[in-house]
Amino acid sequence: MNLQHVNVKFFVDGEMPVDLEEIVNAFHRWVADQAMEELLVDVADYRHVPRTPSVVLVGHEADYAIDYSQQRVGLVYNDKIEREGDNGARFRRAYQAAVKACLKLEAEFSGLQFSRSEFAWSINDRGLAPNVEETFVSCESLIPVILNDLLQTDAYTLVYDRDPRHLFGAVVQTEAPLDLEAAATA
Repeated sequence: MNLQHVNVKFFVDGEMPVDLEEIVNAFHRWVADQAMEELLVDVADYRHVPRTPSVVLVGHEADYAIDYSQQRVGLVYNDKIEREGDNGARFRRAYQAAVKACLKLEAEFSGLQFSRSEFAWSINDRGLAPNVEETFVSCESLIPVILNDLLQTDAYTLVYDRDPRHLFGAVVQTEAPLDLEAAATA
């Protein structure tokens, strides 16, 4: 299966300690400075909509968002374009982009900490990877190979979201803390 449009979400440890207005301002600075690898275009403010991406840093190739879905706040990287390479390369790219954004936000806001023990991934393409049994079966052996290579360990648990109304994906819970600083430069 050719998995495209990989999303990665790192959860905030505890409650969100930063007012979202400050995130809006930071994202506007990121656009002005073109602070990420993708072309950044704009910032969308959806704070008035509950349990969704509340603040979105809109890019040409990818978006970054502070997201309140899954009953947990976190930063989501959403790859919007088809990427070259194999599934592992696409997962690695999305994971590293999310890690870099998390580290950048942590550096800007003291008290903000993203989890080093769990993150979520999903495929934001229901036509390619609908959240149905057939997709799960076709990826059951593929996903662990990708994650083992990406995380350099097999000491994690995958908790799949099997609700067909949601994107195909899972939460990854690691036994040892993730080294995000090393992942950002790998």
